[in-house]
Amino acid sequence: MLIKVIGAGAGGGLPQWNCNGRNSADARKGVPTVSPRSQASVAVSADGRQWVLLNAAPDLRQQINATPELQPNPDGPPRNSPIKAVVLTNGDVDAVAGLLCLREGQPFTVYGSDRVLDVLAGNSIFDVLNPDLVKRVPMALGKAFPVVGPEGPVGLTVEAFTVPGKIPLYLEDEEKGTGGSFGTEEGDTVGLKVTEDSSGEHFFFIPGCSRVDDVLRARLSGAPLLFFDGTLYTNEEMIEQGLMSKTGDRIGHMNMSGPEGTLAQLAPLNIARKIFIHINNSNPVLRDDSPERAAVEAAGWEVSYDGMVVTS
Repeated sequence: MLIKVIGAGAGGGLPQWNCNGRNSADARKGVPTVSPRSQASVAVSADGRQWVLLNAAPDLRQQINATPELQPNPDGPPRNSPIKAVVLTNGDVDAVAGLLCLREGQPFTVYGSDRVLDVLAGNSIFDVLNPDLVKRVPMALGKAFPVVGPEGPVGLTVEAFTVPGKIPLYLEDEEKGTGGSFGTEEGDTVGLKVTEDSSGEHFFFIPGCSRVDDVLRARLSGAPLLFFDGTLYTNEEMIEQGLMSKTGDRIGHMNMSGPEGTLAQLAPLNIARKIFIHINNSNPVLRDDSPERAAVEAAGWEVSYDGMVVTS
């Protein structure tokens, strides 16, 4: 199974277009220890020819241009693509906006929870994806399914499962009007278990998570490979840097550090390889020479970057 990180950053990427925080400013200047990152997405293939995207980031066109494996076959017909399916973990802009880059009459399959597919159905801009070519297939949570592209199965099986999270930011006003809690319904945020059919090798992809509960802890125990939400290092870092008035708790993402953070919560689970993805531009681990980067690496974690290749 081939796994390629085509985007490692959180919403806005690094540098973010309107951000003058230290990380964004240094990435813009070309400081060598702060590498730019586009918004989070992973491409997976069982055969190196048919690829499945886990989330479709707003930067998808740029990501395809930077990734030869995702580009049209030069010996193929005038229009062709190795991208056969997209599997969505939530309805946030940074997970679904890239679908609009795939609108040029190319067949593929979109998988999402009922909640996420309802978000697409409720926004007519996604109708540019011709339903005669682009199928939208609901994922039954907790039930594995074969990923099927236009030409048939691609050799991968996916299981989606609920993780603690929140609704997309752009739906919060609607939820306020109903007295909602910003994300308690099943399917707002899901994780994925991706398995290669021929070998049984698998990994977990959880780019958004607000806490580790007992159910998730049991699921991840002994996992061979995990991509996990790396948005923030500390809960209040965006407030302290003057970038936003919200904590990590409020935006539905865990922080890495502290007793309730990812490092501490997942340390006892004997996960063989652990990689942070969806890393916010405020996070000091984006600096190769920071003490925070040293701390996460000492704890056995890797910090993903655009173009990172992982083989299982």
